[in-house]
Amino acid sequence: MQLVGVLQIKSYDKVKEFLHEEHVGRISTIDENGYPQTIPMNFVFLNDVVYMHSHPRGEKIENFKRNEKVGFEVDRELEFLPSYFEDPKNASLADTLYISIVMKGIASLVTDREEKTLALNGLMEKYQPEGGYEPIKSDMHVLDGVAVIKIAPKILHGKYKIGQHISPADRLDLAQQILKKNSPTAKKTLKIMGFEITDGGLKMIDEPRW
Repeated sequence: MQLVGVLQIKSYDKVKEFLHEEHVGRISTIDENGYPQTIPMNFVFLNDVVYMHSHPRGEKIENFKRNEKVGFEVDRELEFLPSYFEDPKNASLADTLYISIVMKGIASLVTDREEKTLALNGLMEKYQPEGGYEPIKSDMHVLDGVAVIKIAPKILHGKYKIGQHISPADRLDLAQQILKKNSPTAKKTLKIMGFEITDGGLKMIDEPRW
């Protein structure tokens, strides 16, 4: 079975929704010796670009000043599927349900104060939605002490595996095994897979489609 198309996230709204929810992304730059450097970063996705705040100096900044082409990745492991779900004698059958976004884009430092303000306020709203802070304004000195990195995507791919690649009967069987295993993420995973936990067990309420 060819899975490439089946696993592709086709909804850009779902891509944005996922990026709004996730808190850690990874930026990859190329260092002066030609090696990739990957760093986890807080980020916000606004107006179809990625913004991150950073110390004004550092290796990743020097890297993309030399080579503006960068990678950016965000993922979420939903559920590890033990091999014994299918065959207790075959460890190669272990699998993972997941969602991931991979970008290739152009990185730059934001110099426009209004855009910088927009990005920093966007980060605060994402990570501190309860408020309790004074919104940043473009004339504040705080803007001078922090760098804002911008990644404009040129290529953006989303992939997910939540049971859409198997038959409804197999999906129900998998969901029942996840429920029985009862990992800390099981309930959230089952909801994403389209199942509702009822007194009688599991009920499929939606197709696992992104």
